[in-house]
Amino acid sequence: MTLAVHTLGSDPGATAEWDDFARTTPGGTLYHRLAWRRIFAGEFGWETHYLGARDASGLAGILPLVRLKSRLFGDFLVSLPCVNYGGVVARNEAADRLLVSAAVELAGSLRVSHLELRELQPRDSAWPVRTDKVSMQGGLAANPEEHWGQLPAKLRSQVRRPQKEGATARIGGAELLPQFYAVFARNMRDLGTPVYGRSFFAAIARELGEHMDVVIADLHGQPVAAGILLHSGGRTEIPWASSLRSANRLGVNMLMYWESLKRAISRGSTVFDFGRSTQDSGTYRFKRQWGAEPVPLYWHYWLADGGALPRLNPSNPKYALAIAAWQRLPLWLANGLGPHIVRNLP
Repeated sequence: MTLAVHTLGSDPGATAEWDDFARTTPGGTLYHRLAWRRIFAGEFGWETHYLGARDASGLAGILPLVRLKSRLFGDFLVSLPCVNYGGVVARNEAADRLLVSAAVELAGSLRVSHLELRELQPRDSAWPVRTDKVSMQGGLAANPEEHWGQLPAKLRSQVRRPQKEGATARIGGAELLPQFYAVFARNMRDLGTPVYGRSFFAAIARELGEHMDVVIADLHGQPVAAGILLHSGGRTEIPWASSLRSANRLGVNMLMYWESLKRAISRGSTVFDFGRSTQDSGTYRFKRQWGAEPVPLYWHYWLADGGALPRLNPSNPKYALAIAAWQRLPLWLANGLGPHIVRNLP
């Protein structure tokens, strides 16, 4: 059966077909849906190339690509930036190979330095691959009471401790984004990391409202821990979560995570994705205590010049001084500058 690659246009029928394919095909994630194309273009002004492989029966594969271009960090294609998952979703190997070939051809024509595919399966190719990151995922019981009983006694006591100190938790939608952002932005500054703008999270709420919840943990009436939950296909992910250092001694974030698990169960999820971590890091060990197990992540690279793998991440020693300087910025300045910098990072 003849296959051909096309670039997705704006035809309503084509967009509906794309989203249906991303939703129903194994390997498809919420991030493969076209809502993220609108978020990327609208919030960051990023150039997008959404490639589809088609045969006589319709779509056989999809590959969303986003181009990031800046003087600071270079010019490259990613599937997908800001999030943990992307890459090819295909019904068969032929469609997969054709889309990868088309992506390489596109990368060459755009003269980008590299192409990055964030995938869950290894490729049988000569492409270099990063495997230092894992996704931490755990199964969910049928109801909160059963899941609570499966947690270690020590962890249950860590959840109860902030409650004894007066901490409470609440779940909502876009109306809680200001409280989430106040916690998230301060924590990102403290970590030395530029923060996304408020409008990024507002766009997610606007585009994915039915799939999104915001969880807030309060101490004495003030938000001190917060996260965003995304639900789809029986899975819940917490891609963004933070807690204030001033509340860490009480473990208020433990209450926030427990409320997140309860919400996931109530939404019918059977898997909770705690997000990505470096093997054996502090966050890795934190997530393991909740019963999460590492799922390998494969970030595959096509390199135009055959050079070393890019290291556009905070663990790169070359950014150490910048991180230390960022941690000393006034919060208002970090929040003002952060969105302009983060638009250049994958």
